[in-house]
Amino acid sequence: MTTAEVAYTVTFLEMTARPERPRPHPPLIAGLSLLRAETPPAHFFRYLYDAVGAAYEWTDLHAATDAEIADFVQNPAVALYVAYLTGWPAGFIMLDSREKPVCDIAYFGMAPEAAGRGLGAWLLGAGVHMAWDAGAAKLTVNTCSLDHPRALPLYQKWGFAPVRREERRRRLRARA
Repeated sequence: MTTAEVAYTVTFLEMTARPERPRPHPPLIAGLSLLRAETPPAHFFRYLYDAVGAAYEWTDLHAATDAEIADFVQNPAVALYVAYLTGWPAGFIMLDSREKPVCDIAYFGMAPEAAGRGLGAWLLGAGVHMAWDAGAAKLTVNTCSLDHPRALPLYQKWGFAPVRREERRRRLRARA
């Protein structure tokens, strides 16, 4: 196994007004549903986190305990929405409103098997509108150059504007 240290850029984005784009209609895909996970157990969130983020070096929460994750994901001001495709979790969006009136899109992404079907744009748009419906005065999100290459353009397409960038370094996970 080898590890490498890489430089990457984190882009912080904000949206200060509801987008003019209307709430998107779900893609016409049989078996598609969007459900809110009410007080999800830590293991379920870990599954989603790894299913979506493994290819993009999402590792920060691996050091967190189940109790720490449960405290976060079960907080009444945190909403976890899961997109299901014929019964399996295809992606998710997590809206963190603990710092009202700001709502942070804490996590968002699609499982690799769901990519390329238009689900990501739909899920992000639905999440953006749900955040505004819940009374947000500003939405925030961040992405980095290790994320999917379409992440930053998708956020900008939905009306997020970059407000800050940071250069960072991290050690990549060991790969066999």
